[in-house]
Amino acid sequence: MQDDVPLTPQFIFETLTAFQRSAALKSAIELDVFTQIAVGNKTAFAIAEACDANSRGIRILCDALTAMGFLSKENGQYELNEQSGAFLNRHSPAYLGDAAYFLMSPPQKKAFDNLTEAVRRGSSILTEEGSLEPENPMWVKFANGMMQMMMPSAQIIADNLGIETERPIKVLDVAAGHGIFGITVAQKYKNAEIYAVDWANVLQVARKNAERFGVSNQYHTIEGSAFDVDFDDGYDVVLLTNFLHHFDKQTCEVLLKKIYNSLSDDGKVITLEFVPNEDRVSPPTEAMFSLVMLAATPVGDAYTFPEFKEMFERAGFSQNKHIPLAPLPQHLIVSMK
Repeated sequence: MQDDVPLTPQFIFETLTAFQRSAALKSAIELDVFTQIAVGNKTAFAIAEACDANSRGIRILCDALTAMGFLSKENGQYELNEQSGAFLNRHSPAYLGDAAYFLMSPPQKKAFDNLTEAVRRGSSILTEEGSLEPENPMWVKFANGMMQMMMPSAQIIADNLGIETERPIKVLDVAAGHGIFGITVAQKYKNAEIYAVDWANVLQVARKNAERFGVSNQYHTIEGSAFDVDFDDGYDVVLLTNFLHHFDKQTCEVLLKKIYNSLSDDGKVITLEFVPNEDRVSPPTEAMFSLVMLAATPVGDAYTFPEFKEMFERAGFSQNKHIPLAPLPQHLIVSMK
């Protein structure tokens, strides 16, 4: 630290109390504060009436949101800024508020409330399998809450398959969740047939989204664990999005070999992951993701590209290309035989 900069514990204090900020944002989302301001309710009293809340409570919450940078305030009236207007107003096409119901769900919070024990064990304390427990209802929350957040990555994948858009293609979407990755491919490739694999309770959400986006006639489902169900073969594309980080390398290789056998000769695997640099401490978001896996899974991790490359090569893939999606924190790995 430079000699002319005073040493303070402010950063430590802000980190220890960061839960207060996330709680304030979640409350504002639950009360629909941002949407009510967007439609013209600007004062604490008007917002409180629209949200069926106490005006003192709303004033204190909105002042906190202003201090945090989500709102502005002038002459007793609150306004959205560009970020909150785009992502926290329910009427915006880019609305992300529903992500709070997964990211701050009780299982997610419980995992971090017991992080010290997870560090001692080197594994999640949630259950024997953590978030990987079969038919875990948290993945329904994920499917309902996280689709919009994944839209930019899904669009990038659909735009960069490197396949003629009129060509008939067979696409496997592993651990499809909300289904948006396969759905976006189906929208761009009208002759694509999408086969989505996930737990039965999660696929109910994916089917509804496929109908909502007008591709239900192209959308097929395979219920069960990706490790156990029969994929069939002849796939031109396999979408492997945000899944491998839940497992150790040996388990990943087992799945990758199964996927290898399901591909056509010129097929490709599109993997979406958080991929830290080899130092494992940068970029920050990718590097921090290993901590999420420690808290929530038995042996999951955020793997570097050399680690992914080794896993894919051991499964038979000789061509593996790494594509960072900056400024998004996620990365693509495109693999072929």
